[in-house]
Amino acid sequence: MIDPSTSLFFPALGPIYQSLAPWAEAALRAVVGLWMIPHALRNTFGFFPTTGVRSHSLTELAAQLDRDGYRPGKLWAPAIALTQLVGGPLLALGLFTRPAAFAIFVFLVVTNVERWRVGKYFWNQLGLEYTVMWTVAAFYFVVHGGGRMSLDHLLDRAF
Repeated sequence: MIDPSTSLFFPALGPIYQSLAPWAEAALRAVVGLWMIPHALRNTFGFFPTTGVRSHSLTELAAQLDRDGYRPGKLWAPAIALTQLVGGPLLALGLFTRPAAFAIFVFLVVTNVERWRVGKYFWNQLGLEYTVMWTVAAFYFVVHGGGRMSLDHLLDRAF
């Protein structure tokens, strides 16, 4: 939302910004949530097999996690899949927004640690450049909730 104490260079645009703000927030929330799903489908069910990942099932993901030092992989693989397959759509819809965003945020923080370990900064070298943006976006919804264009708001319940 626009801070009313801030003077705009073009004051006439203020009402436009105010009316678009909830839609922009909803679009960001939907993208952050929905972008989790393809990763889950790939790592859990083997969709998108030519994308270059090492795991195409929960068993393979668990083994990869064990190799990478995230033990026990048999615990973390289903937790990751649930975070992405359930948390992602919940965040996209703005339902149980803060708990879903928190789970995604924690997952992404760990992902950033791994990305830094493997590739440092640049995304095209498996670095954390790309995942940091998603982490910050998820954190936004941990703090702000789903906003006016969410199922939480529609149900008049925020977490």
